[in-house]
Amino acid sequence: MKALSKPEKWVLIGIPILFLIGAILHFAYNILGESPIVGLFAPVNESIWEHTKMVLWPVILWWSLYYCFRGKQYDLDKNKWFGGALAALLTSLFTMPMLYYFYTEAFGVELLWVDILILLLSLIFGQFLGLHIYQNSKGIHAKFVIAVFIALVLLFMLFTFFPPHIPLFQDGLTGSYGIQF
Repeated sequence: MKALSKPEKWVLIGIPILFLIGAILHFAYNILGESPIVGLFAPVNESIWEHTKMVLWPVILWWSLYYCFRGKQYDLDKNKWFGGALAALLTSLFTMPMLYYFYTEAFGVELLWVDILILLLSLIFGQFLGLHIYQNSKGIHAKFVIAVFIALVLLFMLFTFFPPHIPLFQDGLTGSYGIQF
């Protein structure tokens, strides 16, 4: 840890903080009165798609806000930084459903403690790969990454209200999809 720069440490320090934020987001929609506005940021049901919001917003904000507030101070290469951010986000977004479907289908069980562990592992894998990409790649044009972030956010917002009727989007408890009007 000593050999890492402050921005690199920030990426790793983010793991428990992102996990905590994700856990809070899990309950935010119900606690805050099932507001559609809150539903844009927090899971609105128990579908695996909705649960990926627990990594979408925290990871995008974690990397982006650090760049905005500390990028100049640490002379961060924006293309490398946002390339790492994109790697962290996509890794976390893909890891969560892959691990969930693997264990539920392979073992025929669903356990809360495993679901919680999947959130943590998704963030760990994402942050470590994001750090690796930041340290070892030439980067990806930051404007492209920001466009991907915006597209993903808009897609998540759209699917909150108009989700495809496929298992990824279906609440396993109620059989519903997205926010019910």
